[in-house]
Amino acid sequence: MIRKLNLLLLTLFCLTSSASAVNYYVSDDLYTYIHSGPGTQYKIIGSVNAGEHIKILQSNANFTQIKDSKGRSGWINSKFVSKRAGLKEHLPKLETQLTKLNAQLITVKDKADKDKIKFNEDLESKSKQVNELQNKNSKLNKELQKIQALNRNLNAKLDTQKNDLLMRWFTYGGMVAGAGLLLGLILPVLIPSRRRKTRW
Repeated sequence: MIRKLNLLLLTLFCLTSSASAVNYYVSDDLYTYIHSGPGTQYKIIGSVNAGEHIKILQSNANFTQIKDSKGRSGWINSKFVSKRAGLKEHLPKLETQLTKLNAQLITVKDKADKDKIKFNEDLESKSKQVNELQNKNSKLNKELQKIQALNRNLNAKLDTQKNDLLMRWFTYGGMVAGAGLLLGLILPVLIPSRRRKTRW
C-alpha cells in the first residue's frame, strides 16, 4: 500500500516536471539494476545501491532515466526513485547530531550532578541548623519551665508573707485595742476621782 502510494506520487511528480533541480535518491530498502532502456527487457548495464544519489534525466509512467554518482546513464523502475535522502547520507548527520546531543547530555548530567551535590550540602547544612535551633529551643523551654516554677514559688511565698503580715497587723491591732480597753476599765478603778472625795 505504501509502495503504491509512493509510486503514484512519484509518477505524478515525474509527469509534471521531468528535469528539476531537486535531488533524488534510490530507495533505501533495495538495490536495483540500471537498464539501457525504459524497461526490464533492455540490457542491464549496472546497478545502483540503496540510498545512492542520482540525477533524473527524464521519466515516463514506469521507468526513469537517471545519471548515477559514477556518471553512468540508464533507466530504473520509477517506484525505486525517492526524494528522501538515503541512510548513507543521513547517517553521518545523525551521528554528528547524536554526538552533539551526547555532549549536551553529559554537560546537563554534570550540571545536574553538581546541583544535586550542592543541594545535598545545603540540605545537610540546613538540617544541622534546624537541629541546633531545636536543641536551643529545647534548652530555652527547660529554662522557661524552671523560671516559671521559681516564679510560682516566689508568688506563693509572697502571698504567704502578705498573709502573715496581715495577721501580724490584725494581732497587733487586736492587742492594742485589748490593752486600750483594759486600761480604760482598770484606770478608773485605780485612780480615785476627786469629785467623789469632796462629796464625802
